[in-house]
Amino acid sequence: MTTAYFTDYLAKQQALYQTIPIDTVTRWAAMLHQAWVDERQLFVFGNGGSAMNASHFVTDLGKSASDRMGKRFRCLCLNESISWITALGNDYAYEDVYAGQLQNYARPGDLVLALSVSGSSPNVVKAVEWANDHALTTLALVGGNGGKLADIATEHIRLPDTHFGRVEDAQMTICHLLCYCFIEGEVES
Repeated sequence: MTTAYFTDYLAKQQALYQTIPIDTVTRWAAMLHQAWVDERQLFVFGNGGSAMNASHFVTDLGKSASDRMGKRFRCLCLNESISWITALGNDYAYEDVYAGQLQNYARPGDLVLALSVSGSSPNVVKAVEWANDHALTTLALVGGNGGKLADIATEHIRLPDTHFGRVEDAQMTICHLLCYCFIEGEVES
C-alpha cells in the first residue's frame, strides 16, 4: 500500500464535494425552516450507510438544531425501528418498510428526505412514490446517475460518483450543512 492510494482517494472526495449545488442546499435549508415554522414533520430514511447518515442527520436536527432554535424540529428517521421494519418486511414485503410507516405518520405538506447511493433501492423508491401520491414534498440525496429517485423526487441532489464511501461522505456533508446552518445561527428562529 502506498500513499498514492490515499492521495488519490482524497482528491476524488474533494472533487465530489465541489459538485455539491449550494443553491439547492440553500433552498432545502429554507424548506426545512418553513417545515419548522409550520410544525410539519420531516421523515428521513435510507439503507446501509445511507441509513446511518439518515439517523445521524435526524439526531443533529432534532437535538442540536432544535436546542438552538428554541422550538423542536419534528423529525423522524424511519430506518431506526427494527420492530417496524421486521413486521412490515415479514407481513408484506421488504420494499414496504418505509412506505408502511409513512402510511401511519405522514400528512400532506410533510417533508421526506431519502438517501440512496444508487437512487434505485426498491424500499426507498416505493416510499417516495407513496409520499408523492399523498402530497408530501420529496427530496433525494443520490449518487451515480441518480437512479429512479432522481426522476421521481420533487427535488434531488445527485452526487456524480458510484463509490459508496465517497457518496455517503458527501451525503453527510450536505446533512451537516443543513443542520449547522441552524445550529450556528445562520437561520434565525
